[in-house]
Amino acid sequence: MNNRLAVSLIAASLLTSGAAFAQSTTAQGAADGAAAGAEVGGPVGAIVGGTVGAALGAAVEIPNAVINSVPRDRSVVVRERVVVGEPLPPTVELRTVPRHTEYRYAVVNDRRVIVEPRTRRVVRILD
Repeated sequence: MNNRLAVSLIAASLLTSGAAFAQSTTAQGAADGAAAGAEVGGPVGAIVGGTVGAALGAAVEIPNAVINSVPRDRSVVVRERVVVGEPLPPTVELRTVPRHTEYRYAVVNDRRVIVEPRTRRVVRILD
């Protein structure tokens, strides 16, 4: 039964439009969740992590105006992996997104990230 679910999830992801899918927060959450899950639990962990990551990404769609307003500031380096759904270390300074004060961002390991300010959890990684 678990193998059928895994095959169904993989098939569904392959049938999704690549261009639209790649640009969404849901896709980013799925990709990051799958990578983190694979490290912990192999292929099954990747499926579970991808599903959870997609759910987190779908819950927090970020408007394009906010994404385009995040500057490319000086980056800080952290040892921890920066993953959607995981909090940034307390040593990372969160900055307010210009003209969108309800959002916070940081530039970590040369990657711009949008962060939920109360929990410090990464909600979107910008490339």
